Amino acid sequence: MVSHSASDRVLAGLDPEQRAAVTAPAGPVCVLAGAGTGKTRAVTSRIAHRVLTGEILSRHLLAVTFTARAAAELRSRLTALGVPGVQARTFHAAALRQVRYFAPRLLAGRAMPELLDSKVRLVTLAAAKVGIRADRTGTRDLAGEIEWAKSSLVEPGEYVVAAAKALRETPYEPARVADVFAAYEQVKRSGGVIDFEDMLRAAIWGIEEHPDVADQVRAQYRHFVVDEYQDVNPLQQRLLEAWLGGGDDLTVVGDASQTIYSFTGATSSYLVDFPRRHRSATVVRLVRDYRSTPQVVGLANAVISPARGSEARLRLELVGQRPPGPEPDLRIFTDEPAEAAAVAARCRALIDAGTPAREIAVLFRTNAQSEVYEKALTEAEVPYQVQGAERFFERVEIRQAMVALRAATRSLPGGIPLPAAVVEALAAVGWAPDTPPAGGAARERWAALAALVQLAEEYAAAAPVVPIGPAAAVERPATLADFTDELARRAAAQHAPTVEGVTLASLHSAKGLEWDAVFLVGLAEGTLPTLYAKTPEQVEEERRLLYVGITRAREWLWLSYASARSPGGRPRRPCRFLPRLSPSGGSGRAGAGGARPSERRRTQIVSCRICGATLLAGAERKLGRCAACPSDIDEELHGRLREWRRRTAAGQRVPAYVVFTDATLVALAERRPQQPRDLTAIAGIGARKLGLYGEAVLALVAGAAVDEVCPERTSEILP
Repeated sequence: MVSHSASDRVLAGLDPEQRAAVTAPAGPVCVLAGAGTGKTRAVTSRIAHRVLTGEILSRHLLAVTFTARAAAELRSRLTALGVPGVQARTFHAAALRQVRYFAPRLLAGRAMPELLDSKVRLVTLAAAKVGIRADRTGTRDLAGEIEWAKSSLVEPGEYVVAAAKALRETPYEPARVADVFAAYEQVKRSGGVIDFEDMLRAAIWGIEEHPDVADQVRAQYRHFVVDEYQDVNPLQQRLLEAWLGGGDDLTVVGDASQTIYSFTGATSSYLVDFPRRHRSATVVRLVRDYRSTPQVVGLANAVISPARGSEARLRLELVGQRPPGPEPDLRIFTDEPAEAAAVAARCRALIDAGTPAREIAVLFRTNAQSEVYEKALTEAEVPYQVQGAERFFERVEIRQAMVALRAATRSLPGGIPLPAAVVEALAAVGWAPDTPPAGGAARERWAALAALVQLAEEYAAAAPVVPIGPAAAVERPATLADFTDELARRAAAQHAPTVEGVTLASLHSAKGLEWDAVFLVGLAEGTLPTLYAKTPEQVEEERRLLYVGITRAREWLWLSYASARSPGGRPRRPCRFLPRLSPSGGSGRAGAGGARPSERRRTQIVSCRICGATLLAGAERKLGRCAACPSDIDEELHGRLREWRRRTAAGQRVPAYVVFTDATLVALAERRPQQPRDLTAIAGIGARKLGLYGEAVLALVAGAAVDEVCPERTSEILP
């Protein structure tokens, strides 16, 4: 039965481009969706619209994405739209489901091999077999090379040539890596286990080599949606083509400007070439950005507009839809510790001003940059969490907490409100609802357990409906047993609660996420782009990485770099992708090139005496601090300086600002100089004014009365 009213509700509130994507005819559809343009809404609305209008049956559609969380989000949104039952899975989960289902038929009764969670142990054994004693880092790099090769459909005997063509930076000589690859495959077969790439290959083999399996799969799944299509690798693309079997009811969604995983084998070529491969394809561009302010969107456009290469053919010019916000803020620091300390101080200020810590992120190019920020945030007493280090429900303290909660369902008396029961149960693992402990790791552990308490409060407020009898239901308070069941469900779906802390994450792991305030740090040549980006294609991927980082920010964006890695270290240049910024720190519309030769003047670096940032604006340079940093002005001294300036200007028959500007007086009252060189450190006080007023100002700072420092002879008129 066709439900037109329900399908009309699905279309309500969509912009014209989203509506075009939702209502596109059956067949190949390519949705080019820029960051923040509502692609998930467009995808789920297209699926719901087709089901609700009777065009397709939900059980015949398979939606594929790259993370379990994204798949869970698709299922949740579809259920809310009135379309439950759609299969939304990752490539690996979909393949595993099919391989397990057909295993009795494909394996002739033999047991299905065990699936490896990680390659590291077997890669270590394989490396030892060929005489390589790899440390933990070397083993991870070897495992990464094997994953790249298998995802790229490269066999051990083909690795050396394939790695050379792809310009891979191999951890060992390519021939040695190939030896480890071959030994790994042998060790794996001997142990009767398979890895994730084997599972995808098994699914492909089952369809391509067994017509009965192919017929059954294609009878079940007739319509396909692939999210993040720019991240598909050759192995996943081959599986998709096996599923389709020549069919063309395929909707793909992606953004070539967010192609940042080529090192894993992902390639945007399938997205770029989609219209050529599918001549009848409908192509829709989503460019209205609902996530970020126009200022953030403008900077993102300025960074990506000079892009070159095949991905640039599908470049999107985003159009911000939100009200205006603050300009992106560029800061330069003397060294990385100073940069980290300033970031931590600004995080503290944002939190104190009301921004939730979970809505702040510090993003960097490599995980190795995390440590200095963990230290700085700890010293500033700012809670934080490290994104991508461990899945929430796999953390040791969370596993221990879930055991303690389950045990408490048997030991705690009934009638205790759920949040109180959770707090009491967590006492068994040493957690208490008081001030978080010192130390980054301890604070992170406390915050993770605090997230369970917050989740319990939210769950209790939802008042779940519990069935009574065959057809009746009644509301009752949520119990601890209900909550532990909810946690088990979330753990299975990897649906983690949000930890109340600033997020520290690499730019790669931040993709798909967003925050109110984002700090992009370490934007120096050699870090971004990395030294390992040697080819034009690799350099362009680094540009896209910065673009992804910028588009994570909803409102407030900070970009910074340190002119040296450590105090007194070798000087570095800023990231080449940053457009030239205006002196106030806002983004200009100029291109990525530097200033014209006539503009290249050597300027004395002035740093904020409070947070250490390099000061660019004239008023800030004079004050010696950022405008947003707290003032420590001596009001009484400021009053005496103003009175002295008034009398001096009157005696010289000049306007007061000719003596000193208001900003200079504030700077004097804040910085309280003690000797002549302290005076000349204040922008705007040169040798002449030092000679005219230096003695009087230093006396006033030392406590002299105005009458004592206003001699009758001050009659020179300044030009």
